[in-house]
Amino acid sequence: MRASRFLSCLLALLFAVAVPAALSAAPAAATKASPPWRVMSFNIRYGTAPDGEDAWPKRADNLFRTIEAFNADLLGFQEVVAMQHDALIARFPGFGFAGVARDDGKRKGEFSSIAYRKDRFSLVAEGTFWLSETPEVVASKSWDTSLTRICTWVRLKETATGREVFFANTHFDHRGVQARRESAKLISRRATELAQGLPAILTGDFNLNEDDTGYAQLVRPAEAGALRWIDSYRVLHPQRSPDEASFNGFKGTVKGSRIDFVFHTAEFKATAGEIVRTAYAGRYPSDHYPVTAVLELK
Repeated sequence: MRASRFLSCLLALLFAVAVPAALSAAPAAATKASPPWRVMSFNIRYGTAPDGEDAWPKRADNLFRTIEAFNADLLGFQEVVAMQHDALIARFPGFGFAGVARDDGKRKGEFSSIAYRKDRFSLVAEGTFWLSETPEVVASKSWDTSLTRICTWVRLKETATGREVFFANTHFDHRGVQARRESAKLISRRATELAQGLPAILTGDFNLNEDDTGYAQLVRPAEAGALRWIDSYRVLHPQRSPDEASFNGFKGTVKGSRIDFVFHTAEFKATAGEIVRTAYAGRYPSDHYPVTAVLELK
């Protein structure tokens, strides 16, 4: 009888230890570490521009080589016209692409295309909205914008971890000061709604620098509930330099300020980031330098 009672007590003790241990192990599997997120933003210069020696057919391969060298997981492209969109898809079959053209919501005008590595992510949702007072109206314009402008976004699930991320890409107007300011407000507001608390990344050619009120709206939003974006490059390079130009005009310019950015929310930590100034025999792959960031989830 004593031996039986001892055995029962021993089994009960083992059960009491084993069950909590098994339960505590489950969350650990769900929070598997995510590898760094390699992000690139690249204004590729619209391919129908009359650029002579820098025309698209003469620089396309160098642009592709620049993209391949960084080995990105996520890319945001600006100034993409339909034939460039098709060329990117053909050159990078390992990537999924999202986005529509701004003038008809299909293929007319420029895309703000997004590309994501298919062996790492699956697409959960995607969309495009117009930078206007009626963002769901195709080709709509507002404020003092000179051209129709858009923001394309995706929600992606990381296959290995099950984590989701919100990623948006845009191109602000190059003339309208009010348009840039209002576009910044709109994107932060809409991103809050669309991301639904997910870690978020925002890339683009914003046609503004750190002195612009539109930049302030992104990194220090005045609107309650608006998403606060962190400038990855500035975190890594806190001392502002006079040699930070991201627009080069095909001339290799370095003097000036960045107008191309990789932003992220507080869930990420930037561990690397640069303005990529690669040239090929003195020729540049675009009139903008691509900008990059390596991000880690905290």
